[in-house]
Amino acid sequence: MANLDQAIQTAIGAIPECLAAGYVDVSSGMLLSVKTIDSHPREVLDLVAAATSDIFQGPNVSMIEQLFRKARGLPPDANHHYFQEIIVNSENLLHIFMRGKRYPDYIICFVCRKSANLGMALTKARMQLPMLEENV
Repeated sequence: MANLDQAIQTAIGAIPECLAAGYVDVSSGMLLSVKTIDSHPREVLDLVAAATSDIFQGPNVSMIEQLFRKARGLPPDANHHYFQEIIVNSENLLHIFMRGKRYPDYIICFVCRKSANLGMALTKARMQLPMLEENV
């Protein structure tokens, strides 16, 4: 995991106004790695990992994906996910959630200041994904 920790730290430095990043295995809800400029209690970080799993694999999202598969003639058990990126604007922060290409059960979450340019932050985050996946 040392390589993943380093890769996340590198990614944070490359994304404008990025304050933190976490890599989550959504199949288990486990936080694989996290880097942040502030310290946070482990309980908070674990809750963020569980919330990330809910965002991408909660019952409603799973139902939507199942309906999309059916509408497109794919088998119901196809391991295809329609939601690849989710952007969340909170009161003070911008959260970018991205599903891995090589490892679709892994989600990276970047947290930036709300003042960050969304287009630039998203572009830079996308550019970091292959490097992160090389270090899993």
